[in-house]
Amino acid sequence: MDADRCLVVVATDREAEPFREAGLRTVVSGVGRVNAAIATTLALQGSDSPPLVIASGIAGSLPGAEAVSIGDVVIGDLAIFADEGIRTPTGFQSIAEMGFPLSKFMQGDGVPADADLLAAIAERLPDAVVGPVATVGTCSGTDAAASELATRTGAVAEAMEGAAVLHAARLLGCRAVEVRVISNRTGDRESQAWDLPRAFSGLARVAKAVATD
Repeated sequence: MDADRCLVVVATDREAEPFREAGLRTVVSGVGRVNAAIATTLALQGSDSPPLVIASGIAGSLPGAEAVSIGDVVIGDLAIFADEGIRTPTGFQSIAEMGFPLSKFMQGDGVPADADLLAAIAERLPDAVVGPVATVGTCSGTDAAASELATRTGAVAEAMEGAAVLHAARLLGCRAVEVRVISNRTGDRESQAWDLPRAFSGLARVAKAVATD
């Protein structure tokens, strides 16, 4: 993995700091899927050498993912568009299940990570958890919402930009992966147990691992 070719996309300036300090090219997209897709597209257009794109930042762990704790690094093997679809009296039907897949390279409702890029980062972060990450427009602020999302998608964590970053990158011919650090649990707000210092310390470890040739 060539660190000089890496483009890191994060939602906020605070999440960008560790990557900038590590000397990595970093774009702050703003929060949410639309911002993420636009920022990624603008950053990649006209590139002479297609970058290796890494969607990063903090994330919330979903219930049932006992192996994922606050401070853990999660490398997404699949970035799932978790709430593109329709809610019906019998449950949620995804956009792919409705017959409208978002692109030809989708795996169900998710964008698969580039396997070689995932493997290279996992080798540098051997304690990381590899699993699906859900991209949501509305975060899971109740136990019922968190449980439903985890059961329906199989994701170990949720964030708000990853699938959009990977989708834009893939459409523009770039290899991409999502790498998150768990900052909190999802579910009822009073029991989410946030630990931002620990999460940002984890992001610094990710940045160092990516920047090391």
